[in-house]
Amino acid sequence: MKCRLYRFVTSPVMFSTLEDGKIVRGLAGVPGEGPVLLVGYHMLLGLELVPLVEEFLREKNVLVRGMAHPLLFTPKSESQSKEFSFFDMLKVYGATPVGASNLFKLLSVKSHILLYPGGAREALHRKGEAYKLFWPDQPEFVRMAARFGATIVPFGAIGEDDLAELVVDYNDLMRIPVVNDYVRKSNQDGSRLRTEMGGEIANQDFYPPGLLPKIPGRFYYLFGKPIQTKGRELMLKDKENARELYSQIKSEVEQNIAFLIKKREEDPYRSIVDRTVYQATSASMHNVPTFEP
Repeated sequence: MKCRLYRFVTSPVMFSTLEDGKIVRGLAGVPGEGPVLLVGYHMLLGLELVPLVEEFLREKNVLVRGMAHPLLFTPKSESQSKEFSFFDMLKVYGATPVGASNLFKLLSVKSHILLYPGGAREALHRKGEAYKLFWPDQPEFVRMAARFGATIVPFGAIGEDDLAELVVDYNDLMRIPVVNDYVRKSNQDGSRLRTEMGGEIANQDFYPPGLLPKIPGRFYYLFGKPIQTKGRELMLKDKENARELYSQIKSEVEQNIAFLIKKREEDPYRSIVDRTVYQATSASMHNVPTFEP
């Protein structure tokens, strides 16, 4: 019931890119056979996750296996609520702790894998950082994907700023002494990733953001043209070649985000008000019209 309500509120629109570069509505451009690595931008609090996974199940009958922060699988996180929680739902939908060994296992069984190089730093970004990528300098996943001949699909997702405004962020909380101590201790006690890296990507601290709800807009996704690594295993063993492909993937994610931000201005049903009026006269919940790509 909650998922249906969330889908109604966000009315997600999926686009994908065919081999000839044509953008179409739906997921026809994403290969049905794995291994496939979906690499993209992590919206605030991972708001894009549930609609994405549901759409792959509905349209392609594919269970996408998300790589999630290990902290979400700790007993402490699991015991926060006796009810069926969001974290329980992640597990039901196939999420697994992020890490090289788990990525290896999923690639070896030809899964469709959802990977966010920006991790918690993107999903818990600060004010003014929406749609900004925080990726590591090193091409962590490219060479492993090439080892299995995986297809890499870069994607962008937007809509968080049409659902809520971030009014209290990590920096705000760190200025409050008691809250500062609580956040720091909570993160010290939990699993930590990328602590050896420099720059913003190393700041993977979890914190409870303060959000101000808006009259809902809409979520948009664009899956780019699939990038084949099959047959390029030897070439991508070279660090420089792997780094170039990594930069290409990152650039395409940024381009997809920019495309969606621009094109959503043309969507006559971006507002939930307009969509509700449309749905009152239509039997379909999944095919509310949108802009032409």
